[in-house]
Amino acid sequence: MDTANQLVSTGTFRVVKEPLGFLRILEWLFAIFAFATCGGYSGQLKISVDCQNKTDSDLNVGIEFAYPFRLHQVYFDAPTCDGKRRERLFLIGDYSSSAEFFVTIAVFAFLYSLGATVVYIFYQNKYRENNRGPLIDFIVTVAFSFMWLSHQPSLFFLNSSAWAKGLSDVKTATDPDEVLLLISACKVQSNKCLPLRKPVWASLNTSVVFGFLNFVLWAGNIWFVFKETGWHSSTQRYPTSTTEKKPSGYNQQSYNQGRYEQENIGQSGGTNPPGDFGQQSNYGQMGGYGQVGYAPNEPTSFAN
Repeated sequence: MDTANQLVSTGTFRVVKEPLGFLRILEWLFAIFAFATCGGYSGQLKISVDCQNKTDSDLNVGIEFAYPFRLHQVYFDAPTCDGKRRERLFLIGDYSSSAEFFVTIAVFAFLYSLGATVVYIFYQNKYRENNRGPLIDFIVTVAFSFMWLSHQPSLFFLNSSAWAKGLSDVKTATDPDEVLLLISACKVQSNKCLPLRKPVWASLNTSVVFGFLNFVLWAGNIWFVFKETGWHSSTQRYPTSTTEKKPSGYNQQSYNQGRYEQENIGQSGGTNPPGDFGQQSNYGQMGGYGQVGYAPNEPTSFAN
């Protein structure tokens, strides 16, 4: 208990209010939503096979599937409309790679965001020591930004997320109209095959949205992490030094100019009018009345 209180007392919770720490907390929350909406999904579709011989019909064929969407392992039994015999059919496609990749990235993003937030709060000095912490943080942030976008660099935006493309393929493979094409009895015109229920995609659509939101968060956080590195500090040194030299250069130039004007005034014997008695000491220094305009015997005659 004392150790926990000591950590809380030494922790710098101010960083949570700054963009760096605040974005980490948002990344932590959005990562939870991403892997929860995808990894916990299970769906069902239903079809109806109405045979010409009504006794062979099955008007409620349910097909269930779930994460990680290895659809080629999902099977169902459909009537053949030839007596009581039924056929076992499998869905088409294996989309586990893109789905598992998405959930894995979300889990690791969750763990890293949580760990980084703890470091920001309780180990700020070690984080900034030798600038290694910000550099590692910057590299990991860039890597996660890229992985949230895609694990296939050749893909374009909007189709660049592997899971977004995988979800589109899952929707196609589980479309009841596509599943009906797999049933041999539905190829006979005398039999009527109809879709009854489509899967609900709200959860998986939300996971894709959170995937792109995570990309935006991690990509936007690159700048704030970059500001903590030494690279950002080095780019600020040169402009700072130049701005500090300008005022000193200006003052030196003003001082030299003023000194040059005083020397010219001193050599020319002064330009102030003789009646300005407040500046008589200046005349004495620059060669005033006693040295320029009067003979040596005039002060004696003035005294007499």
